[in-house]
Amino acid sequence: MAAPDLHTFTLPNGLRVVLAPDTTSPVVGVSVHYDVGFRSEPEGRTGFAHLFEHLMFQGSESLEKLAHFRHVQSSGGTFNGSTHPDYTDYFEVLPSAALERALFLEADRMRAPKLTQENLQNQIDVVKEEIRLNVLNRPYGGFPWILLPPVLYKTFPNAHNGYGDFTDLEQASLDDCAAFFDTYYAPGNAVLTVAGDFTVEQARELVERHFGDVPARETPQRPSFAEPPPQGELRGEHQDPHAPLPALAVGYRMPDPINDLDAYLAHLVLASVLTEGDGSRLQQRMVHKEALVTDINAGAGLFGPFEARDPDTFSITAMYSPEVTVDRVLGALDEELELLASTPPSEQELAKVTARWVSSLHKEHDRLVSRTLGLGSFQLLYGDAGLIYQLPDRIAAVTPQDVSGAAKLLRPDSRAVLQVFPAGGAE
Repeated sequence: MAAPDLHTFTLPNGLRVVLAPDTTSPVVGVSVHYDVGFRSEPEGRTGFAHLFEHLMFQGSESLEKLAHFRHVQSSGGTFNGSTHPDYTDYFEVLPSAALERALFLEADRMRAPKLTQENLQNQIDVVKEEIRLNVLNRPYGGFPWILLPPVLYKTFPNAHNGYGDFTDLEQASLDDCAAFFDTYYAPGNAVLTVAGDFTVEQARELVERHFGDVPARETPQRPSFAEPPPQGELRGEHQDPHAPLPALAVGYRMPDPINDLDAYLAHLVLASVLTEGDGSRLQQRMVHKEALVTDINAGAGLFGPFEARDPDTFSITAMYSPEVTVDRVLGALDEELELLASTPPSEQELAKVTARWVSSLHKEHDRLVSRTLGLGSFQLLYGDAGLIYQLPDRIAAVTPQDVSGAAKLLRPDSRAVLQVFPAGGAE
């Protein structure tokens, strides 16, 4: 999709605004990204950012519980929210005639969510049930995004379980919630994005009308989450009572996603060279030829790319038979990485990978919800919403030598290795 005419401005209360008009269909997307994710949680409050995301849907200063749901759905729209390492987002997609309704709803809860003991206890129970469903009672639950970081990282922000710990969740209080909102949910700590069928003049007037009087508050100083890379291989184990086969996750530190984007993009392409499609390096060797693993994947970012500031994680995950030793799997992986480090991929091999990436990015950003969220997150993390429209060309410009250079950084002496065993016992 062609890059739209983007308009950005900042309200006096500090709220950054991105407008991306597109009149090709009569729908609009509205998102608000707050600069707080689970890496900002204080010790003893594991999962608090995720819990607070739930509370933001439980009513506001002027709307009762469930009113947000009814207003969006009765307009023919959809909505959701999600917590990420470095931000939390909320969004609606609606017919363009309902733009003002969406802006009112987001401004209303930015002004003051309804924080009550009943809502808090209810959402603690909801989050606990979500954790049971998606982690504790599911094979390979939390693999690798919950289980790998405490092996690769040492500091609490990078290593802890951002989904939530039952003990910490149960200790959350209304005072904690009020302090969290006051600290992180100020308009100056957020980005509002509006994309779709509207005129810039119309949208700007509506934004100023609904968000202009949200009181300005002091915004927190964002800490650096940087920590030294591993000095040697780190290993960890996890017993999974539901897993049918052993699993392996190998984690490496990546270049800074914000300040070294081209090197970061080279790692994205490297991941595809290694495992995307049956013709990829690791699929060919480890699945089809030597039958070392039943499944293998590589990726940049534990939630996907462009989701976090530094540090971010390159991971390779595999499922394998109990008859295969983990050292055989790691040995084959290291040999393939060493081969790529010494001999860059051919232009033809690379062209197939980058063409897939370019196609997938155009397809993703053609969807209004993905485009709206992408514009907001790039404005928040990179300070440039339009960067999402540069990504296809920048990925297409990655060279074989860039991929080889990325492979050189994935060394056995600076990685984390997590083994997941079926609960019957370790090897």
